[in-house]
Amino acid sequence: MAKGGGSRGAGGEAGSSAGGRALRGRAGRMKNGRGSGRASSGAVRLWGRHAVEAALLNPDRVHRKLWATREGVESLNGDLPPDFPVEWAQAADLARLVARDAPHQGLVLECEPLEDVFLSDVLEGEAQRAILVLDQVTDPHNVGALMRTAAAFDAVAVVTQDRHAPPESGTLAKSASGALEIVPWVRVVNLARALEEIAEAGYWRIGLAGEAETTLAEALPAGPVALVLGAEGEGMRHNITQHCDALARLPIHESMESLNVSNAGAIALYAVATR
Repeated sequence: MAKGGGSRGAGGEAGSSAGGRALRGRAGRMKNGRGSGRASSGAVRLWGRHAVEAALLNPDRVHRKLWATREGVESLNGDLPPDFPVEWAQAADLARLVARDAPHQGLVLECEPLEDVFLSDVLEGEAQRAILVLDQVTDPHNVGALMRTAAAFDAVAVVTQDRHAPPESGTLAKSASGALEIVPWVRVVNLARALEEIAEAGYWRIGLAGEAETTLAEALPAGPVALVLGAEGEGMRHNITQHCDALARLPIHESMESLNVSNAGAIALYAVATR
């Protein structure tokens, strides 16, 4: 969106620029949702320009408060509403609100967690759009990076098992670079059952496994695909591999044993998008 000139209204300061698109602040409106335990009770704390800007633009995100430097607010590609709750701070003050050494870029937003997304709501069966299923991928940096790639390749959703995945957090949102607000994140109780529902919706389930004889290019069908990735080192659990229609590997050189799960996911999503 176009960045408007002039001063930004925040914390009672007037002056939303003409022609600048307003960021959708909805402070004070509260909803029930799953908390992450990362900020005050029931709230999530996000930081960094891309993560904060995407959250401010997300009409489904309810905001509580923005801590910011004036430079941080000026970096936003849009205008805050005049009554948006902003507490001006120095960079050193913001550093105490986030994870150690986190690059907050002058912006820290406390907001409500996103509402739950149900698997039935995202099963569309579009041939060109993949579903990304993660089995016990618990590193928030990897999950965030995979969300960013899923957004880049227009994936339908990212599906994880609730107790074997990281919570919604600032670290994950920063790694996702705004994709947390774009890609539906479906957290399920039983991943095997979710894979059964995905199959019933017409998706071909391909699990990535280094020991597979078939390459991903050989295994890809013409129709909708669900890509299943396991944790680094351990890979997919046996029960999850049993719920895949095929196992496939990426044809990496023998000098390298494996790839980081976020890199493998990026290559796999690219392969689906370009088949």
